[in-house]
Order: sequence, then structure tokens, then C-alpha cells
Amino acid sequence: MIKITSREFGYTKGGEKVTAFDIENGNGMRVTVLDYGCTIQSIILPGKNGRPFDVVLGYDDLKSYEEGNCFYGATIGRFASRIGDARFTLDGKEYILEKNSPNGHNHIHGVFSKRIFETRTDGGVLVLKLLSPDMEEGIPGNLDLEIRYTLKEDNSLEVDYKATTDAPTIINLTNHSYFNLSGQDGSTVLDHRVRLNCGYFSEYDEFFAQTGRLISVEGTPLDLREERTIGALFDSDYPKFRVCTGYDHNMIIDGKEGALKEVGTAKSDKSGIALVVLTTEPAIEFYSGNFIHFDPVPHGKNGVRYPKNGGFCMEAQHYPDSPNHDNFPTTILRPNEVYTQKTVYKFARIDK
Repeated sequence: MIKITSREFGYTKGGEKVTAFDIENGNGMRVTVLDYGCTIQSIILPGKNGRPFDVVLGYDDLKSYEEGNCFYGATIGRFASRIGDARFTLDGKEYILEKNSPNGHNHIHGVFSKRIFETRTDGGVLVLKLLSPDMEEGIPGNLDLEIRYTLKEDNSLEVDYKATTDAPTIINLTNHSYFNLSGQDGSTVLDHRVRLNCGYFSEYDEFFAQTGRLISVEGTPLDLREERTIGALFDSDYPKFRVCTGYDHNMIIDGKEGALKEVGTAKSDKSGIALVVLTTEPAIEFYSGNFIHFDPVPHGKNGVRYPKNGGFCMEAQHYPDSPNHDNFPTTILRPNEVYTQKTVYKFARIDK
């Protein structure tokens, strides 16, 4: 039996109330979602010896979510990842965006992580809605967005996205949860065993802008088609790996776009918890938390200072900078069309 309860989480600097929703199943798993940023604040489930582990990074208070810059657990939009030179052309018209990436060259992620969503429950499902107005962030069209969080008894969390627009626009949504399957102990994820069903990645240049080239992972540290630890090849001198001091790449998922397919798995021997990710999206941004330690907020949950590589992300999405590359799957949404996406995070116990 799925149970959803709510509680006050705090007030924004502008005086808006923020609510936390706790979703629980009958197997000891609890997911906490904030209406601020449609954020996954915690995922707690039993691991070895029945001990509970909170397997996502985040904060205990709202002030930290307002001031932090890591996007812990947030819904990302209007456009996930980077748009090169913070500009794109749609139907012959150029749109100029804010250059808000850390290096000052690109547009990245957007503002949904700082917005408060409307909420309701639909049986055992938490539903969050947001209207992004025309030209928010410089992107055209009034975008009507709905996200549904469904916790299952098999310890899987389903995230369903749906959006419509009243004018041609671009859209690329994802969730930016950082996972550490060993819990909130301040450890890195370099010992996590990972496997990805991804045979190619899309290349970016020295400014993290996409070049439009798709490159085989064969013979590179990005080849995770067979299970290995995240840290196994961190000393690689492969230039496309060294430029971001680890994994921060758009990985192309093997399989048909639009079909629900397995992205890959991650496992922690410390906790005995495994994660399987599935999605209808064509790619994920696989990120090894290379810049977590630069977060201006001094600590995460339970007073823990998260270290570099303290979490990993599997951000299911379309390709970065798609509006500027005709060979990439389209991210254009037009009136009378419906954007949909489904991503599933399924957790299980492992013996080894």
C-alpha cells in the first residue's frame, strides 16, 4: 500500500512556503519530493542487515537548496545540459539565452530547479505541475508541464513527464539526482560498480559545446558496456576524459528511441544496494560528480561535506545542444504535440 504524507519544509527568501511529500511503500522504501524544483530530496531504503540508507545527495534545509549550485535532485528545464554559445535558431529566428554555464560560454539547465510547482495526489501518485511562461529564459512558448512520481512495491520509482506548448519551442527535461548507494557517509562513488548500455557518446570541444560528432566508446575509458568501478580508469590520459577530470559525457543509449529500455546498473558493495535505470530517452548524461566540492553550501545532509566524486548522475535526456545540430534527435515541440518521457529508478538488494 502506497502512502503519501506532506509536511512543511521551510520558506523561501521571498516568503513562499515549501512542502515536502513523503511517499512510502510496504517494503521500507521512502521517497521525499519537494515542490521546490520538483526535487527528489531523499530516497531511503533498506540495505545490508536491513539498515536504512539514504542513497541520494541533497540538503536538510531549504536555504541550502536556494544557495547551492549542484542541482541536487532537481527537475531540470527548460533545456537540460548545455546550449552552445547560449543561442539557437528555431523556424528561422535566432534566440539568445543567458550564458550561465560555469565557464561563461554556454547556457545550461535553466530555472525549473528554483521554481515552486503546484501539487496534488492522484491515488498513490504525486503529481506536480508548472506553467513556464512565454520567453522565460529567452525560450518561446507557454509551456504547460506535468511530472508524476509513482513509487512501486518492487522498490522502483517511476518519473513520467508530459508537456504541451502554445507556440513552437524547444524542450529537454531530466532529473538531476546524484546517487551514492553507500549512503550519507561522505564517501566517493569511485568504488561503485557501473555498467552502461551505451556504445557511443557525443563529442564536445574545450568549451563543453557539442561538435555534432558521435564517437564510439571502443577502446576508451567511456566504454562501460562491461561492469567496472567508476574509478577504475580515472588515471586515463584520454583527452576527451581528462578535459572534465572524469565522467561528464552525453552517452548514447543502445536501443530504440521512445521505447522503455535499460540504461545500465550501479552497485555498492558497502550497502548491498543496486540501482537499475530505464528510460524512453535516447541518451543520458553520465556524471561522476567532478565539481561537487566547489558547492558554496558547506555541507549536505547530516552535516556531511560531500567530496569530489561524492555522487554520480544518470540524467536521462535528449542530446545537449540539439537545436544546433540537425543530426541529433529533435527537441522541438510544436502546438498540438505532446512531449512525453518516462524514467524508472529501480532498486534491489545484492549479495555481492
